[in-house]
Amino acid sequence: MDLVVFDLDGTLLNGASKLSPFTIDTLGKMNRSGVAFTVATGRTFHGAIDLLDGHGFQLPHIYKNGVVIWHPKKQVYTHRYLLIESEIRHIIDAFMSRDVCPFIFTLDKNDRHAIYHPPLNNTVEERLAEMLGQQGRVPVLPVSDLPGDVDITNISAIAPALAIDPVAELVACEPGLISFTGDAIEDKQLRWIDIHHHEGNKGAAISTLKHELGVSRVLCFGDSDNDLSMFIMADEAYAPLNAKAHIKDAATDVIGHHDKDGVAKFLVERYSL
Repeated sequence: MDLVVFDLDGTLLNGASKLSPFTIDTLGKMNRSGVAFTVATGRTFHGAIDLLDGHGFQLPHIYKNGVVIWHPKKQVYTHRYLLIESEIRHIIDAFMSRDVCPFIFTLDKNDRHAIYHPPLNNTVEERLAEMLGQQGRVPVLPVSDLPGDVDITNISAIAPALAIDPVAELVACEPGLISFTGDAIEDKQLRWIDIHHHEGNKGAAISTLKHELGVSRVLCFGDSDNDLSMFIMADEAYAPLNAKAHIKDAATDVIGHHDKDGVAKFLVERYSL
């Protein structure tokens, strides 16, 4: 059995961060034809589930770049790669050294999410707090309310590049951590950063699913640095035309642009849908 694995932003989603009608139709055809597929995204569960719901994503989902695996049928997280105390301190110190407010993403033993933060420094961080609360339907609370018994999955922030880039350098000194950065969609002068445990990556999570599902081959689609780990382990890896140059170099082949249904058109031809 083949397992098709999609990155979302910049890959399966179009430029409006939506599934196009053609892509939705293709997912339906894959489902009816018995082609197995799932998602491996940097988004959280709450940031992705409304996009996926009703479109045949029945197999386990990979969220936060592989930090957690969600089983839709069981309605539980079956795998978690969590930050440990020393790593958390290192990350917080790195942010505080650059006057950047960290947003701490947590998961309790009942699989409930919440986000905590210290005092906000500026309107950018205030907008981020508001957006996280509205977009993900997750409580966004002061760090003074952080319980002592929750797990921390990842820590994120948004700030000018002059602040974010040094944080990424400081985090790189900690072997248990990995960070990803990129330009903020709303303002190209700002950059986001997301930090989590290095074992929580897309490649490791897909390897876990490959074993659990008895998959013989993996085909994956991605456009950015957080997709390289799954490119390495996959049997075939495809990058859309809009992907970063070094991602396209690492791919088996380059397919159509994400804003022109590149992934869906490839799959229609590949599986004669």
